[in-house]
Amino acid sequence: MGSNLGDRLDNLRQAVAWIEKEAGLITQKSKIYESVPWGVDGQPDYLNQALEIKTGHSPKELLKILLEIEDKMGRIRGEKWDARNIDLDLLLYGGQVVQETGLIIPHPLLTERNFVLVPLMEIAGEVVHPVLKKPIEDIYFNCADRSDVFMADEQ
Repeated sequence: MGSNLGDRLDNLRQAVAWIEKEAGLITQKSKIYESVPWGVDGQPDYLNQALEIKTGHSPKELLKILLEIEDKMGRIRGEKWDARNIDLDLLLYGGQVVQETGLIIPHPLLTERNFVLVPLMEIAGEVVHPVLKKPIEDIYFNCADRSDVFMADEQ
């Protein structure tokens, strides 16, 4: 999840509370990381965090819940990669590969973004990408993205 508008840290905290209430039990949380926007210039920096949750929802149901949480938190959808108060992405779902209209798992850009890989590696570095058959840690170390990702001050 990520945020680059408003009180970014509070946005992430609110998202955690909503996810625990609506989506499932959070079993792991990465630290919070800060990075420059990916794919666009002229926006505030992002705070990002990866979560692992235990859920009884299907991937499609879980995505619907995450999108509803974004709406409840006041996310305004504009152009692709616009600044946003909250962005909740479904990166992996166990070892499943899903290719449906509106839902691709593993997330198709997961392997190209350090701001995703760094927090994900913290909580799931040994998890094997179900398509590439490589651990997340190996994907990170071979990622072409050289963008800096810093641990954020969580106060």
